[in-house]
Amino acid sequence: MSEPKPPTPTPGDTYKGWLFKWTNYIKGYQRRWFVLSNGLLSYYRTQAEMGHTCRGTINLATANIAVEDSCNFVISNGGAQTYHLKANSEVERQRWITALELAKAKAVRMQAESDDSGDDCPAVPPTSGQGGGCRNSEVQSTLRTLNSKVEDLTTCNDLIVKHGSALQRSLSELEGIRVGGEMGEKIRQVTERATLFRITSNAMINACRDFLSLAQSHSKRWQKALQVERDQRIRLEETLEQLAKQHNHLERAFRGATVLPPSFSNPALGNKGGVPGKGDASDEDDDNEFFDAMEDPAEFITVPADPKYHRRSGSNVSGISNETGMDDQSFDELSLASNPESPQSLELEPVRQRRTRIPDKPNYYLNLWSIMKNCIGKELSKIPMPVNFNEPLSMLQRLSEDLEYYELLDKAAKCQSSLEQMCYVAAFTVSSYSTTVHRTGKPFNPLLGETFELDRLKECGYRSLCEQVSHHPPAAAHHAISEKGWTLRQEITLASKFRGKYLSIMPLGSIQCLFEKSNNHYSWKKVTTTVHNIIVGKLWIDQSGEIDVVNHKTGDRCHLKFAPYSYFSRDVPRKVTGVVTDKDGKAHYVLSGTWDEKMEFSRVMQSSKGENGTEGKQRTVYQTLKAKEIWKKNPLPEGAENMYYFSSLALTLNEPEEGVAPTDSRKRPDQRLMEDGRWDEANAEKQRLEEKQRTTRREREREAVKAVSPPEEAVTEDSINDSPLKSAHQDNYQALWFEKLDDSASGETLHVYKGGYWEAKEQGSWDMCADIF
Repeated sequence: MSEPKPPTPTPGDTYKGWLFKWTNYIKGYQRRWFVLSNGLLSYYRTQAEMGHTCRGTINLATANIAVEDSCNFVISNGGAQTYHLKANSEVERQRWITALELAKAKAVRMQAESDDSGDDCPAVPPTSGQGGGCRNSEVQSTLRTLNSKVEDLTTCNDLIVKHGSALQRSLSELEGIRVGGEMGEKIRQVTERATLFRITSNAMINACRDFLSLAQSHSKRWQKALQVERDQRIRLEETLEQLAKQHNHLERAFRGATVLPPSFSNPALGNKGGVPGKGDASDEDDDNEFFDAMEDPAEFITVPADPKYHRRSGSNVSGISNETGMDDQSFDELSLASNPESPQSLELEPVRQRRTRIPDKPNYYLNLWSIMKNCIGKELSKIPMPVNFNEPLSMLQRLSEDLEYYELLDKAAKCQSSLEQMCYVAAFTVSSYSTTVHRTGKPFNPLLGETFELDRLKECGYRSLCEQVSHHPPAAAHHAISEKGWTLRQEITLASKFRGKYLSIMPLGSIQCLFEKSNNHYSWKKVTTTVHNIIVGKLWIDQSGEIDVVNHKTGDRCHLKFAPYSYFSRDVPRKVTGVVTDKDGKAHYVLSGTWDEKMEFSRVMQSSKGENGTEGKQRTVYQTLKAKEIWKKNPLPEGAENMYYFSSLALTLNEPEEGVAPTDSRKRPDQRLMEDGRWDEANAEKQRLEEKQRTTRREREREAVKAVSPPEEAVTEDSINDSPLKSAHQDNYQALWFEKLDDSASGETLHVYKGGYWEAKEQGSWDMCADIF
């Protein structure tokens, strides 16, 4: 029995079947299973391979289709891919040619539409408050569909003309031949061509039927949509007129009073029930949507949760609060209403407009190898480096830049669950690396006693202070406090080594975050930063290592893993994964994402041991609900590539500001000259400051020797060099705004802010500050 005939190809359908493909001169033509779908022709050895292994795919939008003889045809995309194919019969070959030509025409049309769809027909998402947008999108979609059907009719018409001409030639030949064996062959050809004509005609008839059906079903809908659009336009015009009148009234009222009435400054105070209940909707989404499994992670696997958890509420799972699904805007409104000290609720003050640009980076040539070849294996902080390798920010300012995503700590301060709060703290630790992805410039090494303040109390509700508390090894202390109820403090010491091909920067020290409401105390350390292609190639930065974020009050822990970049890895680059566990080691949340783009977290419903991985380790399988985005990187400002790839916050860090301490990094002359593009002067000024710092250090050492040496002993430079005080004088240096304390919770010793800076700023009294510039 003959094989069943494949379906008639119609526009938009998937077409499948067996064809013979030329492989090589040894094996010749081999039988392969071909699938035509969405403008792509793919083939497999067998039908069973369709689920996992595709042997090849060619895009018909850029391909040429040529017929060689009665059964053979060729598909080529210009030389990169060429398929020599053969069908069982001429009829089957023509079926494929028809389907391929229809698919090619549709692929070319869709490609043209996608190129200019952003300008012609912007799609509007269908939301409850955008009825007009939904109808506009529906009309645009219908017009595109009808246009597609017209194109299908045109293609079918061309094919009918082509096959009709071939049929006419065959009939003409039939009239002039002799009766015999040749007559039977010609009659067979006529029959096949008639069959082809019938197939194409059926395709055209089906396209016409679809076109008419769509036109009839949408004609009345268009009339109704047009009428609705007219009515809505009239309503919008009336609403706009009312809003204009209200706006004028509010402007007149604002000019007459500087303090707003309580009811106007915060409408949420008068109506507690007016806060939109978006938390319920989000919880419902949790019950119905699931997190897809990640592809081959290193330590664990996540899969969708079992359906038995679908009907469970968030309050029944490990004490997790329902706060997860609540809208952030609702949180802000509630916080504003309950915080009488908030500046927005007292008096409207103009917010300072920060700068959005700095001078473009000059294009200076520098032979890197001539400077770095003698520095291999040395401590980078002890190497005199020109400003050509720097960016116009100090290390203190880079440390303050960790507060780019302070909103994560604001949200963490509102969490009722310590496990959920841990997710936000972990996302904050990852977010601090997002500003480094393109920042290959080295920050200025701060001078001993140098400070930097970041006062964003009016704009963002926090302010921070950094001070360089040690020079060898270089160490900086940082303290930030927010009105939202959190305090961040860190002490970072950088150890860096130049390895020839790359530069490793190992941050030492601890970072701590304390929340006033819950008394939760978190601590963690930073991972290693590696700068690649120091000598040859384009510089690029990678972060690698592991971070353990620990809640010392509850024992909760989040283990974050920063995967190092590998040419042979199938994972996305800059990948970060993490698991939040309680004090008993039970997993409650899974985090995943990249340190340069975004992070997501999902709630764990159940965990179990999976099969062994590539290294023989048994990986854990977590059943989770759908992942939620917890952090996303802010886009860089326009022209960032010419401004050292600074973020919007980084552009404002070195902006001149009145009232800051004389030791503030903004007043550092070499850094200011570099920002202005005067690099030669900046290099000379940098050498002057470094020599001044060395002179100050020698004076401090000499004073320390005099304090403990007998009066009759002469104090010489050799005696200072031989004295153990030279290595210990840095320990005797007393920071101005920080003091060393032992932290009972984490068991670490670090510099903690002792107060007095902001009071000195208010009084304008900086007599205690040394002249370091």
